[in-house]
Amino acid sequence: MKNKLTAINGKIIENQIVFTVNEAIHHLQPAEQILVDSDNLSFIYLMEDKEEYAYIAFPEETWEFLKTAVENKLSVYLSFNDQQIELPQFTEELEYIISNIKGNGNYGDEMVTKVEENF
Repeated sequence: MKNKLTAINGKIIENQIVFTVNEAIHHLQPAEQILVDSDNLSFIYLMEDKEEYAYIAFPEETWEFLKTAVENKLSVYLSFNDQQIELPQFTEELEYIISNIKGNGNYGDEMVTKVEENF
């Protein structure tokens, strides 16, 4: 079973960016991998626990914060109420996937165009 959460309301706090999600995250462990959802113009950070995995979607509305994270090597966190989890390797993984998307039609023309415009 998979669960999909959407990162919203990015905030820069000192040397980190914190995104809010709308569901509990305390049971999830970062998988340190980013995928691409070209259909929904999102980056997907994988998280897992013993019985399921979760997709954390970072839609285009969050990309300004993602660009700041990559450019400044900021740590990225998820937050839900009083729970907070760091997403290790986020900027490194994102930087890698962005370099693969640029000029690569395999991700779909719209995704390539949006990534090239934003990053």
